[in-house]
Amino acid sequence: MTSRPPTAPPAARCHTGGVTEACPDDDGWTVGTAADAVGVTVRTLHHWDAVGLVRPSRRSAAGYRLYTPGDVARLRRVQVYRDVDVPLEQIPALLDAPAEEATRTLLGLRDRVRERADRLRTVADALDRLAEARDGGLPLSEAEQATLFGAGWTPEHVAGARRRWGDSEQWAEHAERAAGRTREDWDRLAREADAVQADLAAACRAGLDPAGDEARALAERHRAMLQASFACTHAMHVCLGRMFVDDAAFAAHYDALAPGLARWLRDAVESNARAHGVDPERATWPASGPPAVSPPPRGPSPRPTR
Repeated sequence: MTSRPPTAPPAARCHTGGVTEACPDDDGWTVGTAADAVGVTVRTLHHWDAVGLVRPSRRSAAGYRLYTPGDVARLRRVQVYRDVDVPLEQIPALLDAPAEEATRTLLGLRDRVRERADRLRTVADALDRLAEARDGGLPLSEAEQATLFGAGWTPEHVAGARRRWGDSEQWAEHAERAAGRTREDWDRLAREADAVQADLAAACRAGLDPAGDEARALAERHRAMLQASFACTHAMHVCLGRMFVDDAAFAAHYDALAPGLARWLRDAVESNARAHGVDPERATWPASGPPAVSPPPRGPSPRPTR
């Protein structure tokens, strides 16, 4: 009859770091078992052993290194310090410090962890806002959008812009900037845009020469308004000026502010580009795609929805 090996005795109970748990060996923990229990690699324990940080106190009858419950408790304290980025060479002094000093150190590390957690929550909130802006265009409620952009504004304006330009580099830049803005920032930008458009409309109604100095200054203010959303060069501004005439929705918006304003603005933009050394006939948009123009904040038809 084939004999069966004797049943192994029940595992001893080890009290480690305030937690009672099964000890895999009456004499202690093997390197692999200790590494699993602490959540580090065997290589890490070998390194800590080599530098004298935590050395296994016992050896088995076969010569294997074994960690006692006290050793494992020390390993766990080391890992706590490593989790909060305490340099390895500073840990021995912390482990062997008097109780009062150790308590002060631990409370200081706790405060550091809480500060880091607060920073991470801030980062997480910023990522939420960026994702919302990237997907939706404006990290504002529908009510806030209506207040800022006027009675003619609808959320479909943003949705249409997202469908049309969502994959462009300029839309990504617009979203990144939008995500970091406060309500006060939006209020200021809306007021500035209102002022620019009112002055453009007044100049057009007054019959101001679009090639004159005053018109060019207004065109430059208009470009600065767009630059609140993305980097807009003079060449890009020329491309937008043409779109303000060729795109029915944009043309309707500007012409509602003043009859003929879309063409007047295009001509002023091209004159301003020439003054800055850009030939409008050679102006092109970057290869990254069409522009993600911020909506003119107020007016009956502030943004195309195609």
